[in-house]
Amino acid sequence: MTVAAWQTLPALMYHSVSAVAGPLHDLAVPPARLAEHLTALGAAGYRLVGLTEALDLLDQGCTDKLVAVTFDDGYRDFSTQALPVLDRAGARATLYASVGHLGGHADWLGRWAPAFGTLLSWAELSEVAAAGVEIGSHSLIHHPLDVLPAAQLHAEIRRSKDELEQRLGRAVRGFAYPHGYNGARVRDAVRAAGHDNATEVGRRLHTPGERRFAVPRLQPTPELTGADLVALVAGGGSALVPRLKQLAQPGWRVVRRAARATGRNLT
Repeated sequence: MTVAAWQTLPALMYHSVSAVAGPLHDLAVPPARLAEHLTALGAAGYRLVGLTEALDLLDQGCTDKLVAVTFDDGYRDFSTQALPVLDRAGARATLYASVGHLGGHADWLGRWAPAFGTLLSWAELSEVAAAGVEIGSHSLIHHPLDVLPAAQLHAEIRRSKDELEQRLGRAVRGFAYPHGYNGARVRDAVRAAGHDNATEVGRRLHTPGERRFAVPRLQPTPELTGADLVALVAGGGSALVPRLKQLAQPGWRVVRRAARATGRNLT
């Protein structure tokens, strides 16, 4: 059986499962809202799985209505809040860990980092993996990879994968680009490190046959109801926004690379 030509893969990108006020509130979805999202998707006939599992199922010809559920960064509330919700919904997921920050804070969020709490410790991450959650890499220190020099780029990717595999005792197949930024050079480095898929932001649906190392994801916000999310998944969001962002990315990359030379990181 082959994948139907019309079939697409919605992939969801969550971060913290909590309630956070302020300019970064979209990075946090409360547990009750997450439960509403997953329940609504299940009721609409979607099968909720991790990202790599979803890609594998599509490769095998699966024609189920799939939604890939992913979480970035590795906040401790994934273990305390998200995991019970996933279990009750019968959903599986992928968690992308920012390896160099585990046990600490999401320092790339600046002064807002404490509001999101700490990231999982290695022991907690191991427990999450043992619970059946796919663990992917989100690099070492969450730098935008497309502005890094070659040696640092490869170290960020290889060392994070190696450390996860050594500490967790299992293969790490997936990668999530910090801030979503990537390009041919970054994708090639992820592939060379031994990953077989990677995710960006994209804000649209993935179509089988597209680049496996730039799988786009939709970001549910805390204001989004379950019904809203089902409609978003069915419609794929706006196709115009990601296209405009793609066209702007090379120029913005030049600005960010210049800023990095002065010790600043723009995202």
